[in-house]
Amino acid sequence: MERVQEIIALLEDGQQDKALQYYNDIVKSGSNEERFLLGEELFQLGFLEEAKILFQRLLEAYPEEGELLVLVAEAEMELGNEEEAIAVLERINEQDPSYPQALLLLADLYQMDGLFEVSEQKLLQAKLILPNEVIIDFALGELYAEQGRLYDAINAYKLVLSHQTVVGGVNVNGRIADCLSAGGGFEEAVDYYKKALAEKVEINTLFNLGLTSLQAGMTSSAIKHLEEVKALDPSFHSLYLYLAKAYEQEEMLNEADETMVEGIKQDEFNKDLYVYGGKLALKLGNEENAEKYFREGLAIDPEFTEAVLLLNKLFLSQDRFSDCMELVDMMDAQQIEEPQLYWDAAKALQGLEKYSEALNKYNTAYTFYKDLPDFLYDFGYFLLEEGKRTEAAEIFNKLLLTDPSNVEYMEIIDQLTEEPF
Repeated sequence: MERVQEIIALLEDGQQDKALQYYNDIVKSGSNEERFLLGEELFQLGFLEEAKILFQRLLEAYPEEGELLVLVAEAEMELGNEEEAIAVLERINEQDPSYPQALLLLADLYQMDGLFEVSEQKLLQAKLILPNEVIIDFALGELYAEQGRLYDAINAYKLVLSHQTVVGGVNVNGRIADCLSAGGGFEEAVDYYKKALAEKVEINTLFNLGLTSLQAGMTSSAIKHLEEVKALDPSFHSLYLYLAKAYEQEEMLNEADETMVEGIKQDEFNKDLYVYGGKLALKLGNEENAEKYFREGLAIDPEFTEAVLLLNKLFLSQDRFSDCMELVDMMDAQQIEEPQLYWDAAKALQGLEKYSEALNKYNTAYTFYKDLPDFLYDFGYFLLEEGKRTEAAEIFNKLLLTDPSNVEYMEIIDQLTEEPF
Protein backbone atom coordinates (compact mmCIF):
# COMPACT_ATOMS: atom_id res chain seq x y z
CA MET A 1 0.00 0.00 0.00
CA GLU A 2 3.08 2.21 -0.02
CA ARG A 3 2.42 3.34 -3.60
CA VAL A 4 -1.07 4.54 -2.66
CA GLN A 5 0.31 6.57 0.24
CA GLU A 6 3.07 7.95 -1.98
CA ILE A 7 0.57 9.10 -4.63
CA ILE A 8 -1.53 10.88 -2.01
CA ALA A 9 1.58 12.54 -0.56
CA LEU A 10 2.64 13.70 -4.04
CA LEU A 11 -0.80 15.15 -4.72
CA GLU A 12 -0.82 16.98 -1.40
CA ASP A 13 2.63 18.32 -2.26
CA GLY A 14 1.43 19.56 -5.65
CA GLN A 15 3.48 17.07 -7.69
CA GLN A 16 0.62 15.96 -9.92
CA ASP A 17 2.70 14.82 -12.90
CA LYS A 18 4.68 12.35 -10.83
CA ALA A 19 1.53 11.25 -9.01
CA LEU A 20 -0.16 10.63 -12.38
CA GLN A 21 2.72 8.41 -13.46
CA TYR A 22 2.33 6.22 -10.36
CA TYR A 23 -1.46 6.31 -10.76
CA ASN A 24 -1.21 4.94 -14.31
CA ASP A 25 1.03 2.15 -13.04
CA ILE A 26 -1.62 1.07 -10.54
CA VAL A 27 -4.39 1.28 -13.16
CA LYS A 28 -2.41 -1.00 -15.48
CA SER A 29 -0.65 -3.40 -13.15
CA GLY A 30 -1.56 -2.64 -9.53
CA SER A 31 -3.30 -5.07 -7.23
CA ASN A 32 -7.06 -4.87 -6.84
CA GLU A 33 -6.58 -3.82 -3.23
CA GLU A 34 -4.37 -0.92 -4.35
CA ARG A 35 -6.92 0.12 -6.95
CA PHE A 36 -9.73 0.06 -4.41
CA LEU A 37 -7.88 2.02 -1.73
CA LEU A 38 -6.52 4.56 -4.22
CA GLY A 39 -9.96 4.97 -5.77
CA GLU A 40 -11.49 5.79 -2.39
CA GLU A 41 -8.71 8.25 -1.56
CA LEU A 42 -8.93 10.01 -4.92
CA PHE A 43 -12.71 10.24 -4.65
CA GLN A 44 -12.36 12.00 -1.30
CA LEU A 45 -9.81 14.40 -2.78
CA GLY A 46 -12.11 15.23 -5.69
CA PHE A 47 -10.25 13.39 -8.45
CA LEU A 48 -13.50 11.88 -9.65
CA GLU A 49 -12.61 10.75 -13.17
CA GLU A 50 -9.45 9.06 -11.93
CA ALA A 51 -11.37 7.34 -9.11
CA LYS A 52 -14.06 6.19 -11.53
CA ILE A 53 -11.48 4.64 -13.85
CA LEU A 54 -10.06 2.61 -10.95
CA PHE A 55 -13.51 1.39 -9.88
CA GLN A 56 -14.37 0.46 -13.48
CA ARG A 57 -11.09 -1.46 -13.70
CA LEU A 58 -12.13 -3.39 -10.59
CA LEU A 59 -15.51 -4.13 -12.16
CA GLU A 60 -13.73 -5.99 -14.91
CA ALA A 61 -12.71 -8.49 -12.24
CA TYR A 62 -15.93 -8.31 -10.20
CA PRO A 63 -18.68 -7.30 -12.67
CA GLU A 64 -21.60 -7.98 -10.29
CA GLU A 65 -20.08 -6.44 -7.16
CA GLY A 66 -22.70 -4.03 -5.80
CA GLU A 67 -20.28 -1.99 -3.69
CA LEU A 68 -18.18 -1.19 -6.77
CA LEU A 69 -21.24 -0.31 -8.84
CA VAL A 70 -22.34 2.08 -6.09
CA LEU A 71 -18.90 3.72 -6.08
CA VAL A 72 -18.97 4.19 -9.85
CA ALA A 73 -22.49 5.61 -9.63
CA GLU A 74 -21.47 8.05 -6.91
CA ALA A 75 -18.59 9.24 -9.07
CA GLU A 76 -20.94 9.70 -12.03
CA MET A 77 -23.34 11.66 -9.82
CA GLU A 78 -20.59 13.97 -8.62
CA LEU A 79 -19.52 14.49 -12.23
CA GLY A 80 -23.09 15.43 -13.17
CA ASN A 81 -23.65 12.32 -15.27
CA GLU A 82 -27.08 11.47 -13.90
CA GLU A 83 -28.23 9.13 -16.67
CA GLU A 84 -25.00 7.14 -16.47
CA ALA A 85 -25.37 6.89 -12.68
CA ILE A 86 -28.93 5.55 -13.00
CA ALA A 87 -27.82 2.98 -15.58
CA VAL A 88 -25.05 1.73 -13.27
CA LEU A 89 -27.31 1.53 -10.21
CA GLU A 90 -29.96 -0.43 -12.08
CA ARG A 91 -27.38 -3.16 -12.67
CA ILE A 92 -27.29 -4.01 -8.95
CA ASN A 93 -29.04 -7.24 -8.03
CA GLU A 94 -31.88 -7.06 -5.49
CA GLN A 95 -30.12 -9.68 -3.36
CA ASP A 96 -26.91 -7.64 -3.17
CA PRO A 97 -26.16 -6.10 0.26
CA SER A 98 -25.61 -2.76 -1.52
CA TYR A 99 -29.09 -2.78 -3.06
CA PRO A 100 -30.71 -0.57 -0.36
CA GLN A 101 -27.94 1.99 -0.84
CA ALA A 102 -28.54 1.84 -4.58
CA LEU A 103 -32.23 2.54 -4.00
CA LEU A 104 -31.34 5.56 -1.87
CA LEU A 105 -29.08 6.93 -4.59
CA LEU A 106 -31.72 6.31 -7.25
CA ALA A 107 -34.27 8.11 -5.09
CA ASP A 108 -31.90 11.06 -4.80
CA LEU A 109 -31.37 11.16 -8.56
CA TYR A 110 -35.07 11.00 -9.35
CA GLN A 111 -35.78 13.67 -6.74
CA MET A 112 -33.23 15.96 -8.40
CA ASP A 113 -35.03 15.40 -11.70
CA GLY A 114 -38.38 16.28 -10.11
CA LEU A 115 -39.70 12.73 -10.43
CA PHE A 116 -41.01 12.71 -6.88
CA GLU A 117 -43.34 9.71 -7.17
CA VAL A 118 -40.56 7.50 -8.52
CA SER A 119 -38.22 8.77 -5.81
CA GLU A 120 -40.78 7.92 -3.13
CA GLN A 121 -41.25 4.43 -4.58
CA LYS A 122 -37.51 3.77 -4.34
CA LEU A 123 -37.37 4.96 -0.74
CA LEU A 124 -40.39 2.92 0.32
CA GLN A 125 -38.87 -0.10 -1.39
CA ALA A 126 -35.68 0.46 0.61
CA LYS A 127 -37.74 0.81 3.81
CA LEU A 128 -39.32 -2.60 3.22
CA ILE A 129 -35.82 -4.08 3.21
CA LEU A 130 -34.50 -2.00 6.14
CA PRO A 131 -37.58 -0.87 8.12
CA ASN A 132 -35.58 0.66 10.97
CA GLU A 133 -32.92 2.45 8.93
CA VAL A 134 -32.87 6.09 10.06
CA ILE A 135 -31.35 7.45 6.85
CA ILE A 136 -34.34 6.17 4.84
CA ASP A 137 -36.84 7.95 7.10
CA PHE A 138 -34.73 11.09 6.88
CA ALA A 139 -34.63 10.87 3.08
CA LEU A 140 -38.42 10.48 3.04
CA GLY A 141 -38.70 13.56 5.24
CA GLU A 142 -36.51 15.55 2.86
CA LEU A 143 -38.54 14.39 -0.15
CA TYR A 144 -41.90 15.20 1.45
CA ALA A 145 -40.66 18.59 2.62
CA GLU A 146 -39.54 19.49 -0.90
CA GLN A 147 -42.97 18.49 -2.21
CA GLY A 148 -44.72 20.59 0.41
CA ARG A 149 -46.21 17.48 2.04
CA LEU A 150 -45.47 18.97 5.43
CA TYR A 151 -47.55 16.57 7.55
CA ASP A 152 -45.84 13.54 5.98
CA ALA A 153 -42.44 15.19 6.30
CA ILE A 154 -42.94 15.92 10.01
CA ASN A 155 -44.01 12.32 10.67
CA ALA A 156 -40.94 10.99 8.84
CA TYR A 157 -38.61 13.33 10.73
CA LYS A 158 -40.21 12.33 14.05
CA LEU A 159 -39.38 8.68 13.29
CA VAL A 160 -35.77 9.76 12.87
CA LEU A 161 -35.95 11.79 16.07
CA SER A 162 -36.89 8.69 18.05
CA HIS A 163 -33.39 7.37 17.26
CA GLN A 164 -31.15 10.41 16.81
CA THR A 165 -31.28 14.19 16.51
CA VAL A 166 -28.64 14.75 13.82
CA VAL A 167 -28.29 13.07 10.42
CA GLY A 168 -25.41 13.97 8.13
CA GLY A 169 -24.80 17.16 10.07
CA VAL A 170 -28.46 18.20 9.76
CA ASN A 171 -30.42 18.83 12.96
CA VAL A 172 -33.73 16.99 12.76
CA ASN A 173 -35.41 19.27 15.31
CA GLY A 174 -34.58 22.15 13.00
CA ARG A 175 -36.11 20.33 10.04
CA ILE A 176 -39.34 19.71 11.95
CA ALA A 177 -39.39 23.37 12.96
CA ASP A 178 -38.97 24.43 9.32
CA CYS A 179 -41.96 22.30 8.30
CA LEU A 180 -44.13 23.53 11.16
CA SER A 181 -43.26 27.13 10.35
CA ALA A 182 -44.00 26.64 6.65
CA GLY A 183 -47.40 25.22 7.62
CA GLY A 184 -48.25 28.12 9.92
CA GLY A 185 -47.59 26.26 13.18
CA PHE A 186 -45.36 29.04 14.43
CA GLU A 187 -45.61 28.51 18.19
CA GLU A 188 -44.82 24.79 17.98
CA ALA A 189 -42.03 25.56 15.51
CA VAL A 190 -40.45 27.93 18.05
CA ASP A 191 -40.17 25.04 20.54
CA TYR A 192 -38.40 22.81 18.00
CA TYR A 193 -36.01 25.60 16.96
CA LYS A 194 -35.08 26.02 20.63
CA LYS A 195 -34.39 22.28 20.91
CA ALA A 196 -32.13 22.47 17.85
CA LEU A 197 -30.24 25.43 19.29
CA ALA A 198 -29.85 23.69 22.64
CA GLU A 199 -27.70 21.11 20.84
CA LYS A 200 -25.74 23.54 18.69
CA VAL A 201 -25.96 27.28 18.06
CA GLU A 202 -26.24 27.69 14.29
CA ILE A 203 -26.88 31.13 12.85
CA ASN A 204 -29.50 30.12 10.28
CA THR A 205 -31.47 28.27 12.94
CA LEU A 206 -31.22 31.27 15.26
CA PHE A 207 -32.47 33.54 12.47
CA ASN A 208 -35.37 31.17 11.75
CA LEU A 209 -36.23 31.21 15.45
CA GLY A 210 -36.32 35.01 15.40
CA LEU A 211 -38.40 35.15 12.23
CA THR A 212 -40.84 32.48 13.42
CA SER A 213 -41.17 34.22 16.79
CA LEU A 214 -42.15 37.38 14.90
CA GLN A 215 -44.72 35.42 12.88
CA ALA A 216 -46.07 33.91 16.11
CA GLY A 217 -46.59 37.38 17.57
CA MET A 218 -43.76 36.91 20.09
CA THR A 219 -42.26 40.27 19.20
CA SER A 220 -39.98 40.72 22.21
CA SER A 221 -38.51 37.25 21.67
CA ALA A 222 -38.07 37.99 17.97
CA ILE A 223 -36.09 41.14 18.78
CA LYS A 224 -33.92 39.23 21.26
CA HIS A 225 -33.07 36.43 18.83
CA LEU A 226 -32.53 38.66 15.80
CA GLU A 227 -30.24 40.90 17.85
CA GLU A 228 -28.31 37.74 18.76
CA VAL A 229 -27.95 36.97 15.04
CA LYS A 230 -26.64 40.49 14.45
CA ALA A 231 -24.12 40.11 17.28
CA LEU A 232 -22.88 36.85 15.77
CA ASP A 233 -22.69 38.16 12.21
CA PRO A 234 -23.59 41.78 11.34
CA SER A 235 -23.34 40.89 7.63
CA PHE A 236 -26.29 38.48 7.88
CA HIS A 237 -28.37 40.65 5.56
CA SER A 238 -31.73 38.98 5.99
CA LEU A 239 -32.07 39.89 9.66
CA TYR A 240 -32.39 43.67 9.28
CA LEU A 241 -35.78 43.88 7.60
CA TYR A 242 -37.43 41.57 10.13
CA LEU A 243 -35.67 43.13 13.12
CA ALA A 244 -36.86 46.56 11.97
CA LYS A 245 -40.42 45.24 11.58
CA ALA A 246 -40.27 43.75 15.07
CA TYR A 247 -39.21 47.10 16.52
CA GLU A 248 -41.99 48.79 14.57
CA GLN A 249 -44.57 46.41 16.01
CA GLU A 250 -43.36 47.38 19.46
CA GLU A 251 -43.79 51.06 18.45
CA MET A 252 -40.02 51.52 18.77
CA LEU A 253 -39.90 53.52 15.55
CA ASN A 254 -36.50 55.13 16.06
CA GLU A 255 -34.93 51.71 16.66
CA ALA A 256 -36.71 50.40 13.57
CA ASP A 257 -35.34 53.31 11.53
CA GLU A 258 -31.80 52.80 12.85
CA THR A 259 -32.00 49.08 12.05
CA MET A 260 -33.19 49.81 8.52
CA VAL A 261 -30.27 52.24 7.98
CA GLU A 262 -27.82 49.62 9.32
CA GLY A 263 -29.32 47.06 6.95
CA ILE A 264 -28.85 49.32 3.93
CA LYS A 265 -25.19 49.82 4.90
CA GLN A 266 -24.77 46.05 4.93
CA ASP A 267 -26.80 45.41 1.77
CA GLU A 268 -27.06 48.55 -0.36
CA PHE A 269 -28.86 46.76 -3.21
CA ASN A 270 -31.72 45.37 -1.12
CA LYS A 271 -34.75 47.04 -2.69
CA ASP A 272 -37.10 45.71 -0.01
CA LEU A 273 -35.17 47.57 2.69
CA TYR A 274 -35.54 50.84 0.79
CA VAL A 275 -39.28 50.34 0.38
CA TYR A 276 -39.63 49.47 4.05
CA GLY A 277 -37.56 52.56 4.90
CA GLY A 278 -39.97 54.65 2.84
CA LYS A 279 -43.00 53.23 4.63
CA LEU A 280 -41.36 53.86 7.98
CA ALA A 281 -40.49 57.43 6.96
CA LEU A 282 -44.16 58.04 6.17
CA LYS A 283 -45.09 56.70 9.59
CA LEU A 284 -42.57 59.11 11.10
CA GLY A 285 -44.11 61.94 9.09
CA ASN A 286 -41.14 62.48 6.79
CA GLU A 287 -42.52 62.47 3.23
CA GLU A 288 -39.26 63.75 1.76
CA ASN A 289 -37.30 60.78 3.11
CA ALA A 290 -40.08 58.43 2.05
CA GLU A 291 -39.84 59.63 -1.55
CA LYS A 292 -36.05 59.30 -1.45
CA TYR A 293 -36.20 55.70 -0.25
CA PHE A 294 -38.92 54.69 -2.72
CA ARG A 295 -36.93 56.21 -5.59
CA GLU A 296 -33.76 54.39 -4.50
CA GLY A 297 -35.63 51.10 -4.45
CA LEU A 298 -36.92 51.85 -7.94
CA ALA A 299 -33.41 52.73 -9.13
CA ILE A 300 -32.26 49.24 -8.11
CA ASP A 301 -35.16 47.61 -9.95
CA PRO A 302 -36.94 49.81 -12.54
CA GLU A 303 -39.74 47.22 -12.69
CA PHE A 304 -40.33 47.32 -8.93
CA THR A 305 -44.10 47.74 -8.97
CA GLU A 306 -44.50 48.14 -5.21
CA ALA A 307 -42.14 51.14 -5.18
CA VAL A 308 -44.05 52.74 -8.08
CA LEU A 309 -47.43 52.28 -6.41
CA LEU A 310 -46.17 53.72 -3.13
CA LEU A 311 -44.68 56.72 -4.94
CA ASN A 312 -47.92 57.24 -6.84
CA LYS A 313 -49.92 57.16 -3.62
CA LEU A 314 -47.58 59.78 -2.16
CA PHE A 315 -47.70 61.96 -5.28
CA LEU A 316 -51.49 61.84 -5.47
CA SER A 317 -51.75 62.87 -1.83
CA GLN A 318 -49.49 65.84 -2.69
CA ASP A 319 -51.40 66.72 -5.90
CA ARG A 320 -48.24 65.97 -7.92
CA PHE A 321 -50.24 64.58 -10.81
CA SER A 322 -47.54 65.00 -13.48
CA ASP A 323 -45.04 63.05 -11.36
CA CYS A 324 -47.61 60.29 -11.01
CA MET A 325 -48.17 60.13 -14.76
CA GLU A 326 -44.42 60.02 -15.36
CA LEU A 327 -44.24 56.78 -13.38
CA VAL A 328 -47.33 55.36 -15.08
CA ASP A 329 -45.79 56.09 -18.49
CA MET A 330 -42.50 54.50 -17.39
CA MET A 331 -44.30 51.29 -16.43
CA ASP A 332 -46.31 51.36 -19.67
CA ALA A 333 -43.07 51.63 -21.64
CA GLN A 334 -41.86 48.45 -19.89
CA GLN A 335 -45.19 46.75 -20.69
CA ILE A 336 -45.83 46.03 -17.01
CA GLU A 337 -49.46 45.12 -16.33
CA GLU A 338 -50.73 46.37 -12.97
CA PRO A 339 -54.44 47.26 -12.53
CA GLN A 340 -53.71 49.83 -9.81
CA LEU A 341 -51.79 51.89 -12.39
CA TYR A 342 -55.02 52.46 -14.35
CA TRP A 343 -56.70 53.78 -11.23
CA ASP A 344 -53.69 55.95 -10.38
CA ALA A 345 -53.59 57.31 -13.93
CA ALA A 346 -57.33 58.07 -13.83
CA LYS A 347 -56.95 60.15 -10.67
CA ALA A 348 -53.82 61.89 -11.96
CA LEU A 349 -55.41 62.76 -15.32
CA GLN A 350 -58.49 63.97 -13.48
CA GLY A 351 -56.23 66.25 -11.43
CA LEU A 352 -54.58 67.48 -14.64
CA GLU A 353 -58.07 68.24 -16.00
CA LYS A 354 -57.63 65.76 -18.85
CA TYR A 355 -61.11 64.41 -18.29
CA SER A 356 -61.56 62.40 -21.49
CA GLU A 357 -58.31 60.50 -20.88
CA ALA A 358 -59.23 60.09 -17.22
CA LEU A 359 -62.56 58.54 -18.19
CA ASN A 360 -60.79 56.00 -20.41
CA LYS A 361 -58.52 55.01 -17.51
CA TYR A 362 -61.45 54.78 -15.10
CA ASN A 363 -63.30 52.52 -17.53
CA THR A 364 -60.26 50.27 -17.88
CA ALA A 365 -59.74 50.14 -14.11
CA TYR A 366 -63.44 49.32 -13.66
CA THR A 367 -62.93 45.91 -15.29
CA PHE A 368 -60.60 45.05 -12.38
CA TYR A 369 -62.21 46.94 -9.51
CA LYS A 370 -65.94 46.86 -10.23
CA ASP A 371 -66.60 45.31 -6.81
CA LEU A 372 -64.20 47.47 -4.81
CA PRO A 373 -66.03 50.23 -2.87
CA ASP A 374 -63.05 52.62 -2.71
CA PHE A 375 -62.65 52.56 -6.48
CA LEU A 376 -66.39 52.86 -7.09
CA TYR A 377 -66.46 55.90 -4.80
CA ASP A 378 -63.74 57.66 -6.85
CA PHE A 379 -65.32 56.66 -10.15
CA GLY A 380 -68.81 57.64 -9.04
CA TYR A 381 -67.80 61.14 -8.01
CA PHE A 382 -65.80 61.60 -11.21
CA LEU A 383 -68.86 60.69 -13.28
CA LEU A 384 -70.96 63.00 -11.13
CA GLU A 385 -68.60 65.91 -11.75
CA GLU A 386 -68.61 65.16 -15.47
CA GLY A 387 -72.40 65.29 -15.57
CA LYS A 388 -72.77 61.63 -16.53
CA ARG A 389 -75.87 61.15 -14.40
CA THR A 390 -76.98 57.74 -15.66
CA GLU A 391 -73.54 56.18 -15.29
CA ALA A 392 -73.03 57.83 -11.89
CA ALA A 393 -76.39 56.52 -10.66
CA GLU A 394 -75.38 53.00 -11.68
CA ILE A 395 -72.14 53.26 -9.71
CA PHE A 396 -73.75 54.71 -6.57
CA ASN A 397 -76.44 52.03 -6.70
CA LYS A 398 -73.65 49.44 -6.63
CA LEU A 399 -72.10 51.26 -3.69
CA LEU A 400 -75.41 51.26 -1.85
CA LEU A 401 -75.57 47.48 -2.19
CA THR A 402 -72.27 47.27 -0.30
CA ASP A 403 -73.49 49.66 2.40
CA PRO A 404 -77.33 49.78 2.41
CA SER A 405 -77.58 52.28 5.29
CA ASN A 406 -75.22 54.87 3.76
CA VAL A 407 -77.12 58.17 3.76
CA GLU A 408 -74.62 59.87 1.44
CA TYR A 409 -75.23 57.30 -1.31
CA MET A 410 -79.00 57.49 -0.85
CA GLU A 411 -79.02 61.28 -1.21
CA ILE A 412 -76.87 61.19 -4.35
CA ILE A 413 -79.09 58.53 -5.94
CA ASP A 414 -82.18 60.59 -5.08
CA GLN A 415 -80.65 63.66 -6.72
CA LEU A 416 -79.64 61.71 -9.81
CA THR A 417 -83.06 60.12 -10.28
CA GLU A 418 -84.88 63.45 -10.05
CA GLU A 419 -85.81 65.12 -13.31
CA PRO A 420 -83.12 67.64 -14.31
CA PHE A 421 -84.14 71.30 -14.26
